[in-house]
Amino acid sequence: QVQLVASGGGAVQAGGSLRLACAASGYISGGYVMAWLRQAPGKEREVVGSSYSIGVTYYADSVKGRFTIIRDFSKNTMDLQMNNLKLEDTAVYYCAAAQTTKWPPQGSDFGSWGQGTQVTVSS
Repeated sequence: QVQLVASGGGAVQAGGSLRLACAASGYISGGYVMAWLRQAPGKEREVVGSSYSIGVTYYADSVKGRFTIIRDFSKNTMDLQMNNLKLEDTAVYYCAAAQTTKWPPQGSDFGSWGQGTQVTVSS
C-alpha cells in the first residue's frame, strides 16, 4: 500500500499564491503516476495535473500556465505551485497515485489518494 499526504493549503486572496506538498510513503513497486486532484463542494473530483515521468506532465486547461507540478522521483514527493489563484480554484486538493491513466487522465483513474488539504480563495 502507498500512503499519500497532502499539506500546505490555506486561505488566500485572488491573485495570490500557494504551494502544496505531497509525500508518498509505503510500498511502491516502481514507476507510477502521481497527480493532484481537487473537489469543490457539490462538484465532481477533477484532475488538476499529473506527472508521468520527467518532462511529461498533464495540466487541466483551467490551471495551465498558473499551476506547476514539481516532482522529485527519488524522494517520492510532489509539490504543486499555484500562482494567480482564482475564486474557482477553491477546493479540497488531493494527491493521488496510479499505475497508469487514460489520456486525458480522469479522477477515477486514481485508486490511491490522501485526505487532502483545503484551499480557499477569496476576493
